[in-house]
Amino acid sequence: MVVCCCILAVCGIIVLSFAAVRASGKRSLQKREANNLPQMERVGAQQEQTEPENAEWEPGWVKYEDRIYAYNEDIMTFLFMGIDKDDKVREVAEGTDGGQADALFLLVLNPRNKTFQIIGINRNAMTDIKLYDSDGAYLSTVQAQIAVQHGFGNGVEESCEYQVEAVRNLLYNLPIHGYCAVNMDAIITLTDLVGGIELTSLEDVTSAIQDETLGDYVVNEGETVLLDGRKAYSYVRYRDIDEAGSANRRLERQKQFLGEWIRKTKSAVKEDFTLVLKLYNAVTAQMVTDISVDEVVYLAGLAADYNFNMEQFYSLQGETVQGEEFEEFYVDEDALYRLMIEVFYEPRE
Repeated sequence: MVVCCCILAVCGIIVLSFAAVRASGKRSLQKREANNLPQMERVGAQQEQTEPENAEWEPGWVKYEDRIYAYNEDIMTFLFMGIDKDDKVREVAEGTDGGQADALFLLVLNPRNKTFQIIGINRNAMTDIKLYDSDGAYLSTVQAQIAVQHGFGNGVEESCEYQVEAVRNLLYNLPIHGYCAVNMDAIITLTDLVGGIELTSLEDVTSAIQDETLGDYVVNEGETVLLDGRKAYSYVRYRDIDEAGSANRRLERQKQFLGEWIRKTKSAVKEDFTLVLKLYNAVTAQMVTDISVDEVVYLAGLAADYNFNMEQFYSLQGETVQGEEFEEFYVDEDALYRLMIEVFYEPRE
């Protein structure tokens, strides 16, 4: 009886400790971006209100296609960045060596309907990019591919903050509650820890790995394969820059891979919740994030219970054109406005 009581006491302490960690994570996340709202009024699609509507108008409301919508302030958003560097994260001198954000995905958690959605952002999306000198002093703002913004700064927190600001600006000053940037070879570890990812290749992919110890790898379009970490790295990294629209096609492969990885990881976490911390700890050296461990525990608990399918995985619509040197992707503002309404707003009854 004494032994049973001790075991129960220990289990109770573990449960209470876990609950306390989750509660702490929830509180700290809720403080971020408190009372901040998107600036949708800068978009031409915003309609003028009638006099009766003006009388009851509140901050965070927009009028679109003769309906009034309110911003869902319970939503939390997190920017995930895949940086075109391998090995451990290292701080670099101020300049342009911070690495480009070749993969950009915005995770959207909606507690009201218990879903999470993902928005993939084309790395060539043209937006305002802030330029800085070698001392970190602001120089000017130019239109450029959004992926290059991370290159400015020190390659760690500063670069991430610059990239978050660029994405926030692209999405009408949307509140972003946290970020996580990983060097691309972290894909190897993240894939192997969940036992590999099975998918049907969207196109012919050759090895993106230069390290001869990993060997060459080729997968053909339409082939169903089980990707281990090394093969997954090639699948999400490979791009033939001499082919028009290659960044768009790579984004589709990244979306496909990420969707399958999320599906498999969600299932595995239900069996073993400690997998969350194993994944987090395994890539710590290759990661820069402002999301703390207690916040990760809280978010993982939400994500495990929330619904997700590929229909909730969006890409920004637009047009790719060849610039003077590199491809440029111009976002369709009308389509972006509709997406913002669909994901972040709710109709007023």
